[in-house]
Amino acid sequence: MTDPDDQQGRVGLIVPSSNTTAEPEFRAFLPDGITVHGARMSLESVTVSALDAMSDDAARAAELLGHADIDAVAYVCTTGSLLHGPGFDAELEGRLREAAGVPAVATARSVVRALEALEADRIAVATPYTADLDERERSFLEAAGVTVASIDGRGLAANTAIGALTPTDAARQVLGVVAGDDLDAVFVSCTNYRSLAAVDDLESRLGVPVITSNGATLWDVCGAVGLEDELDGPGTLFDHER
Repeated sequence: MTDPDDQQGRVGLIVPSSNTTAEPEFRAFLPDGITVHGARMSLESVTVSALDAMSDDAARAAELLGHADIDAVAYVCTTGSLLHGPGFDAELEGRLREAAGVPAVATARSVVRALEALEADRIAVATPYTADLDERERSFLEAAGVTVASIDGRGLAANTAIGALTPTDAARQVLGVVAGDDLDAVFVSCTNYRSLAAVDDLESRLGVPVITSNGATLWDVCGAVGLEDELDGPGTLFDHER
């Protein structure tokens, strides 16, 4: 149990209601002195219409997290923060920052910041998503100046099915995506896709940085408030400053 006298920070997470991965992955790589506090937005299926409706709850969730005297807030959903294309992620961060009164990040923008920190211009992407969301993600990343050499989705819409995937599933998918490609990095997309535990092994096998949605968001939100030195996250990304 965390001793209140050892409290170093509080991070607020705004997550889809069906997400079972983000909070455990954040807690696994944060020291005891940084606590995680969640607020949820209604989402059962990862579809364009459901993600669009979910974002309406974001500002209210951020406002409520602000009541807990958090240090920073993260909107922890990849496709939900890129749904409307370039600029929507930054606009979303602004709305959350105003509502919570603290620095705010959104996963899609966190991923772009992570790729910039790694100087990764050409990547492969593994997702659990359907084809229409994969194409929206490709368009978003390429608008940010990143070449997507390949993108592979599992075709899943039910978020509980995504949450049932394991780090082993993620590793197998990544190894299938990157075959023969000359890459600067690999990105495993989706905050409900358990993949952080696979990062170190994948990097040793592939020889390039591997980032995940939760890893990028964790790195970004802690960096936004100067808590990055407290992190012991997996992979190359956590050796870089925000």
